[in-house]
Amino acid sequence: HAPSSEFSLGVLALLAFLMVLLCLVTILGNVLVILAFIMDRNLRHRSNYFFLNLAVSDFAVGVFCMPLYIPYALTGTWHLGRSLCKLWLVMDYLMCTASVFNIVLISYDRFLSVTKAVSYRAQQGIMSSSAIKMVAIWVLAFLLYGPAILFWEHVAGHSVVPVDQCYAEFFHNWYFLLCASTLEFFVPLLLVTYFNVHIFHNIQRRQQRGSVQDCEHPRRSSLSWRFCGLPRPGASSPSSEAEDSVSSLTRSWRPAMVPNGPSRTETSSTALKRNFSASFCSSSGSKLQRDKKIATSLAIIVCVFTICWAPYSLLMIIHGFCQGKCIHKSLYEATFWLLWINSSLNPFLYPLCHMRFRMAFLKILCPKKFAALRSVAS
Repeated sequence: HAPSSEFSLGVLALLAFLMVLLCLVTILGNVLVILAFIMDRNLRHRSNYFFLNLAVSDFAVGVFCMPLYIPYALTGTWHLGRSLCKLWLVMDYLMCTASVFNIVLISYDRFLSVTKAVSYRAQQGIMSSSAIKMVAIWVLAFLLYGPAILFWEHVAGHSVVPVDQCYAEFFHNWYFLLCASTLEFFVPLLLVTYFNVHIFHNIQRRQQRGSVQDCEHPRRSSLSWRFCGLPRPGASSPSSEAEDSVSSLTRSWRPAMVPNGPSRTETSSTALKRNFSASFCSSSGSKLQRDKKIATSLAIIVCVFTICWAPYSLLMIIHGFCQGKCIHKSLYEATFWLLWINSSLNPFLYPLCHMRFRMAFLKILCPKKFAALRSVAS
């Protein structure tokens, strides 16, 4: 798009400082996430790779898209040539769209982990499906805008973009912008809203049902075992965590004293049932608390995403409908940068989602403090 260069020298200096600062924050924040994956093996499991995928797209926004755009935003003139303009447009639309699709993928993954916990844990070690999903994100993000950016003028037979400007050929095509915005923002917004609503409903039902009542007495039916997230006896376990808890209970079992019973010790089956019941209740309660944290952090990420993307998506459609005559350039420019601010904020939202992220960041930024905390914990 064609930004305005009608600024005083003082305003230009202030805008340049803020833009460069935002660019540095975006780069450093996402580099921190990528370094955390390199240095901390505890973060390298399936669901967290989706956060890495998001960090890569946001990092590219900070290291490539923002720096090339800053001179254009301040002067209103593109000085880097047509070929680099095309490359910049493809990268900008690709990275921003991939960032949105990654948020949808993260929401879907959290949705499965909360609502379908048993089958989700059973597939934790399978990385092939996650890799396919991450690659699909990039392919779909490119297909949404890439071909239109590269071939629009060839299909139309001429270019509508001036030589000293750099914006997409479809910038004033209302029909294309409406369809693209629907797929890039409105459909993802509906999906993440759907996932969040189901996550909160699932947690609310479990709170009302009461984990203690569900786990009070392990019944003979397999349903009571499923409530607690563990397999029934004799069944193949879908989760290594479940196997570890069962084996640890078996190893630590000791006959319990019964003061008024006919025998001085309980039978092994009675004691095991009691130990299983206590373990199941504890496991169910901790799972519920963990899911509450997941739901809260995911809701924050989605709210930030909506706030950053909604103004730009709506104004882009209105801008195309009225051919840019009803939207002031400064207002549109502000919504454009608000969209990029989302890439700057995402790395700071990761610690809300995972304690391991907080510890990994602490290990990188404050190694002495991390070592002291580790020694105290041990």
